[in-house]
Amino acid sequence: MNAAEPRPSPVDWNALRADFPILRQEVRGRPLIYFDNAASTQKPRAVLDALRRFDECDHANVHRGLHELSSRATAAFERTRQRVADFLGAASADEIVFTRGTTEAINLVANAWGGKFLRAGDVILLTEMEHHSNLVPWQLLAERSGARLRFVPVREDDGTLALDQLHALLTPEVKLFAFTHISNSLGTINPVAELCAAAREIGAVTLVDAAQSAGHLPIDVRELGCDFLAFSGHKMCGPTGIGVLYGRAEILDAMPPWHGGGEMIVSVTLEKSTFKNAPHKFEAGTPNISGVIGLGAAIDYLEEVGRDRIFEHDQGLALYAMDRLAELPGVRTLGPRDRRGGLVSFVVHAAHPHDVTTFADQYGLALRGGHHCNQPLMRKLGLPGTARASFYFYNTREEVDGMIAILAAAERFFA
Repeated sequence: MNAAEPRPSPVDWNALRADFPILRQEVRGRPLIYFDNAASTQKPRAVLDALRRFDECDHANVHRGLHELSSRATAAFERTRQRVADFLGAASADEIVFTRGTTEAINLVANAWGGKFLRAGDVILLTEMEHHSNLVPWQLLAERSGARLRFVPVREDDGTLALDQLHALLTPEVKLFAFTHISNSLGTINPVAELCAAAREIGAVTLVDAAQSAGHLPIDVRELGCDFLAFSGHKMCGPTGIGVLYGRAEILDAMPPWHGGGEMIVSVTLEKSTFKNAPHKFEAGTPNISGVIGLGAAIDYLEEVGRDRIFEHDQGLALYAMDRLAELPGVRTLGPRDRRGGLVSFVVHAAHPHDVTTFADQYGLALRGGHHCNQPLMRKLGLPGTARASFYFYNTREEVDGMIAILAAAERFFA
């Protein structure tokens, strides 16, 4: 930063916390500590107000109506599409497809792109840390097409990818390389730009699962060099049931529709239909209009806070939690210390993860326990699952200290 430029004012995180009404409650007589943000984040008042305002004042179907309410709804809907494009650094709003979430976005690519371009003998390269949403669709595609799956291993000692094996795995047979940006179990931040560049050298298409990163750190799809990127609104202060697929324009244009129905057509006869250009050919039927409106409000809120500052805050909490968890003799944390997102998975040796999270709930602490839709990864690590604390910018160090006290009590109880 130039010395003459004003430094950004520090964020008052406690003031931001007051924007989230749900956090004021007690659970089982204790103040709520919500550490399940990797599963779903909470909504600020600005998002709740935007949803209510749309439903009370502007609710109508989009694109097809000529009346005032439909015009207002359509304008807000398409304004959000441009807002998402700016949020991701996309070249055009036409590269933004609205979906129900990350899962549907990946399934769209697997069915529309994969169905057209994958053949028997082709290879789909994934990693061993993928969420089931970025694994099962490719398994189904491989069964249909005769393509084969290949995996970049995860190092068991630090939870990072074995990138020294990438050259041997990323061969000309690989037509698609799909991988997560931030692991939802290990917290590992993968080097997306490096992976995309390696895939581009052999002509492979890339897909980035950004479910755990889009609302937590700055993303520029052109700087990353990815062909597809997917994320969900509910993991970044938005509503459930709304997500985004970014796709480079030339690739989206080459893909056929996946779902058929109203809205995505130009002309229909009894025998044949012609379709709109992307992104509309991928958005059959009435969309989740209020979800899109809420997503736009969430993006406005996050951009005002600053995703760079959110990342610094969340990562700082994760590192603080790792240090505090290390004080508990019967607890082991997973994943790297460097290049880590805002979550910590851990094992309490005296108890199953489900028992740990059930115990924590009695004290108002919301953790997630289980395999986190990462069964192959857990199997490799020899674990039935883990307990997971995942943080967002409305969480505090004092809440981490509260978690440590509850986990110490859990250790004593189960021992």
